[in-house]
Amino acid sequence: MKIIVDQDICIGAAPCVAIASKTFDLNEKGKAFLKDEKGDPESLIMQAAESCPVQAIIIYDDQGNQIYPKM
Repeated sequence: MKIIVDQDICIGAAPCVAIASKTFDLNEKGKAFLKDEKGDPESLIMQAAESCPVQAIIIYDDQGNQIYPKM
């Protein structure tokens, strides 16, 4: 799994931090960033991505296919 946080569209709502706090955190500008790609179980990371109101978290599987958001 590869995780990317698009800080250009992140609005800092932070549900990702509330759900997967070992994986995501907020920087000094209030934008989410990836703290540890393996910090939380994959199911929590996916739930955190799905909770983002602007879909700023992009997840790829191990083969490089985008699995969230669905294309």
